[in-house]
Amino acid sequence: MSTISEVVGSLENRINKLLLRHEKLKKANEVLENQIQILKSQQNQSLSEIEDLQAKCKSLKLANSMLGSDQHKRETKLKINALVREIDDCISQLSE
Repeated sequence: MSTISEVVGSLENRINKLLLRHEKLKKANEVLENQIQILKSQQNQSLSEIEDLQAKCKSLKLANSMLGSDQHKRETKLKINALVREIDDCISQLSE
């Protein structure tokens, strides 16, 4: 009988250790999930900031090209031609 009680006692001890380990792992998992959410939020903010900065950069390039800087003369001409085509399209649609 003592061997059975020893086996049962050993099993109880192992089960308790497993339950404690399980709880620790659950807590660690929750911490990691929270960190993932924080990092995703930071990533979204960074991506939004990158998009804003790219738009500002594009606007600045366009402004420089419109001012007629020597660097962007070709871009200026292309942009003006695109704007003229858009205006022509609008005029043709209005005259229909």
